[in-house]
Amino acid sequence: MSDGSYFQRDRGWHPPAYAPGYKTSVKRSPQAALISLNTTISEMTGPVFGHNMLGELDNDLVHNYAKPGESAIGQRIIVYGRVLDENGRGVPGALVEFWQANAGGRYRHKKETYLAPLDPNFGGCGRAITDEHGGYRFRTIQPGAYPWPNGVNDWRPAHIHFSVFGHAFAQRLITQMYFEGDPMIWQCPIVKTIPSREAIESLIAPLDMNNTIPMDARAYKFDIVLRGRRSTMFENRKEGN
Repeated sequence: MSDGSYFQRDRGWHPPAYAPGYKTSVKRSPQAALISLNTTISEMTGPVFGHNMLGELDNDLVHNYAKPGESAIGQRIIVYGRVLDENGRGVPGALVEFWQANAGGRYRHKKETYLAPLDPNFGGCGRAITDEHGGYRFRTIQPGAYPWPNGVNDWRPAHIHFSVFGHAFAQRLITQMYFEGDPMIWQCPIVKTIPSREAIESLIAPLDMNNTIPMDARAYKFDIVLRGRRSTMFENRKEGN
């Protein structure tokens, strides 16, 4: 942004819009050069979310679609972390939405074609609002890998989708979280569009045994960084000049 309110997005860090190995990106990528525009007031001011918008089980995917007394099938996990701006400050009041496939790798969607069975007690979506320190937390089941019609035998590694609204529309982010130790991460055509191994590793949540619930759920930690308001010039960052 030319007026300096937000860090410019580092396009060398993010995957390119045009990546032939990821087939659907070919038609979706821009056909003309990008144009730089000043951010408007509406983009710099935010959507406002409150905890009164959340249901009691919105952050519990194990039970939020389950019949009374039942629960989703699969290995139970906790995913937690903080939503941060690029200065490392927590972003309170951010809306964090998440969705995923079930333990067999199937989404609850009418156009889903994978043969894995549906779990009648698993809806695969939820949401949370970050606390005063930018923290969020939800419980779910470990999603399964699944095939997709990109190449002859391409599979998506286990992952959870995230959508985040920070304090402004400029802090809108959609991303994916992967799981530590999954060898399929490095074979995924979508992951391969990311130009930096360091950037890929930032999407991999490490196992955190210190935050497990004994005899119930393992824990994974995943921090999310949004574009931050620039209060001090970062002279060592190209996008901060």
